[in-house]
Parts: sequence; structure tokens; C-alpha cells
Amino acid sequence: MIMKNKRMKLARVACDLSQEQLAEKIGVTRQTISLIESGNYNPTIKLCILICKALNTTLDQLFWDNDGYSPVSNDT
Repeated sequence: MIMKNKRMKLARVACDLSQEQLAEKIGVTRQTISLIESGNYNPTIKLCILICKALNTTLDQLFWDNDGYSPVSNDT
């Protein structure tokens, strides 16, 4: 399921990082970050882990609902 990732964008902004800066930290393009945040690209688990490390957060906080079992859907 592809979804917008508002949590990722909020975490990135909280770390005072632009899309370009986050992309450089994890070795992807700015376009990749934009696509993830807009819900047009589902990152691999490896990329999710790199994003979490760069943003000092966890997979659960960025990509999963509070119960830990369902992907976050911010489209509601």
C-alpha cells in the first residue's frame, strides 16, 4: 500500500533537514525523498532503516501505527 508519509516529513523538518540534506545523508536523490513523502514510492526496509537512523527515530514511529502491526496511512 502506498501512502503519504507525513510523519517522515515532520521528523525531517524537526531535524532541520531539507529533502536534499536528508538524501545526501542516506545516499539517495532528493527526488526519492520527495516521492516517499508524497506517497508515490514505497521504500525498501533497508532504506526505511537508513531514514530512521538519519532522523534519530524508529521504524515504528515513522512507518507504523501505534499498535505496531499496520502500515501508517495518512490519507484519512
